Amino acid sequence: MTTEIFDGAASLEDRILGGLDAEQREVASTLNGPLCVLAGAGTGKTRAITHRIAYGVHSGVYTPQRLLAVTFTARAAAEMRSRLRDLGAGNVQARTFHAAALRQLQYFWPQAVGGSLPNLLDHKAQMLAEAARRLRLSTDRASIRDLASEIEWAKVSMLTPANYLENAQGRGTPGGFDLTAVARVFQAYEDVKTDRNVIDFEDVLLITVGILQEDGKVAATVREQYRHFVVDEYQDVSPLQQRLLELWLGGRDELCVVGDASQTIYSFTGASPRHLLDFKARYPQANVVKLIRDYRSTPQVVKLANDLLAGRRSGGPAADAAWATPLQLVAQRPGGPVPSFTECADDEAEAAAVAQKIQALLDAGTPASEVAILFRTNGQSEAYEQALAAAGIGYQLRGGERFFARKEVRDAILQLRAATRAGAETEAPEPLGQLVRDIVSSLGYTDSAPHSGGALRERWESLAALVALADELVQNRGPQFGLADFVNELQERSLAQHAPTVQGVTLASLHAAKGLEWDAVFLVGLSEGLMPISFADTPEAVDEERRLLYVGITRAREHLALSWSTARTPGGRANRKPSRFLDGLRPESVASSTARGKGAAPRRKAAAPAMCRICGSMLSTGAERKVGRCNACPPGYEEQTFEALRSWRREAANSADVPAFVVFTDATLTAIAEARPESLEELARLAGVGPSKLEKYGEDVLRVLTESAEL
Repeated sequence: MTTEIFDGAASLEDRILGGLDAEQREVASTLNGPLCVLAGAGTGKTRAITHRIAYGVHSGVYTPQRLLAVTFTARAAAEMRSRLRDLGAGNVQARTFHAAALRQLQYFWPQAVGGSLPNLLDHKAQMLAEAARRLRLSTDRASIRDLASEIEWAKVSMLTPANYLENAQGRGTPGGFDLTAVARVFQAYEDVKTDRNVIDFEDVLLITVGILQEDGKVAATVREQYRHFVVDEYQDVSPLQQRLLELWLGGRDELCVVGDASQTIYSFTGASPRHLLDFKARYPQANVVKLIRDYRSTPQVVKLANDLLAGRRSGGPAADAAWATPLQLVAQRPGGPVPSFTECADDEAEAAAVAQKIQALLDAGTPASEVAILFRTNGQSEAYEQALAAAGIGYQLRGGERFFARKEVRDAILQLRAATRAGAETEAPEPLGQLVRDIVSSLGYTDSAPHSGGALRERWESLAALVALADELVQNRGPQFGLADFVNELQERSLAQHAPTVQGVTLASLHAAKGLEWDAVFLVGLSEGLMPISFADTPEAVDEERRLLYVGITRAREHLALSWSTARTPGGRANRKPSRFLDGLRPESVASSTARGKGAAPRRKAAAPAMCRICGSMLSTGAERKVGRCNACPPGYEEQTFEALRSWRREAANSADVPAFVVFTDATLTAIAEARPESLEELARLAGVGPSKLEKYGEDVLRVLTESAEL
């Protein structure tokens, strides 16, 4: 290496690597060979890998067009492209797995398959409903949604209708159907798509994998095009995505993966951390770098996150051994307030208490856009929407109407585009921020927010977000960033659904909050049955719920509040208890369900593990606990009794025009057949028979049992 090249490299290091810590710098300067980055929450992983890419491009190791960076959401890909442009590496492709595969499929389809690529199906619901009708199966919106999720899981797990049944044992009854019925719906759905000449999103990956496996010429072309790969959020890779990545690589090892097994929260979609955990085994020569310096959260928040993971179960399969030693984050920020724990009498009181605390933060100067309320299920949002509205606090529902679909935003982009065509930038040589303000003022934007709430305030907040984005981009890209550049940026962000920040408290599910952060986070509804969710009925599922709460905690920079309620409605029975995950984390003052003297019932002692009444083994699923017997032990009912109950259930479901499982699930029906209750009181003691079902079906069930006994 000549002195001239060395001096240039030193200057380059100062420009691109100078602001990185030691571990980030190691990531950014390791440009060749397999590299595994284990990056904890808030440790600057995106910064490390974008600087790595930029350093490789500017040093000549990478050709921008021959490097592919892959991540999991269009928003994350757009953010990565934006950062790379800021670092002078704008020609690098950053895409989702689906976007990258679709681009290749569109290019290679004519030569590999012939003809035109089939249309891409946006939603499965209509095709699935038709598939069910062909099979004369009764469905509703909820069952269609569950079937869609199950078929997506099957396809990303590389299962077909033919081998689905043998590989899906233990997955319950998706949409209320047994697995044999699901396999039939799966096949019928594929047939409907073929008849309509459409493909779905999973097909994009499957077909691309098929072409790369079978057509050596196409595979060689792709491998010639892309020499280096970077994969973010690698803990969420599915078997199908991993297979596609392997085909892209073609046996080469120029691969950098980044992930954190403690943030695996999408196992239900087929994602698996196994590829991340096994990376060193697949590539023994790989460098492994751990990023543990947390720059996002205060030491108090970081400690709570570390303590939560330390309380996870031990043991388990050997393949899960890495779970026993999660990354221990080390806080880099100054100290802040201690996370608060609050128990409330009911959901309404909890929402009101949260709104009151948020108002105090806003009064103290925290911007509304830096506050989030996070919950386990979307159905919990309504109480908080009402409480915030009653307090006059603006909010935005993440996962609601998309930013770029709002009328005022579409109108603003049209105005900006028209101004570009009219040459407004050259006629009025103002800074971009002021120019954007002038243009959108005709749509209702003013420099100060309106005092009223409702639609007028929401409209203003959308326009204000565009103005703020213009100011931010000029600051990051330089004064030469003009109106035409801004319009192009908005177009790209619209396609990627990469929305700018809107002033207003964010309401979001824990899953939707992944990858985001706020100054203040309120984790609400932390009671058993919601966290962990009631259907998390295996140790693995409970572990995932713990990781989901971990993700929620690590979204907070400074203020963190955790809360739960002991009853659902005011005056309701106080039979809820705090999440088991809070045991050992919350202070003694809220260690039991006393609701601070408000008359809530004392917390019940945790129930002992349910055991099989026949063999004594532990019951691991909800269905087993309902019948009190493990699946390995023989059923204790007479076949004619069970069939009589099933026949009655079918008639009741048809009469009410609902799926059979809405009347009673198979597990509840089995429990009834085995227990053979002789009175409504005995029937009410069985799991799955609540007051409403007892009132609606109780007498009929007893009649069926009596009649079957007489046969």
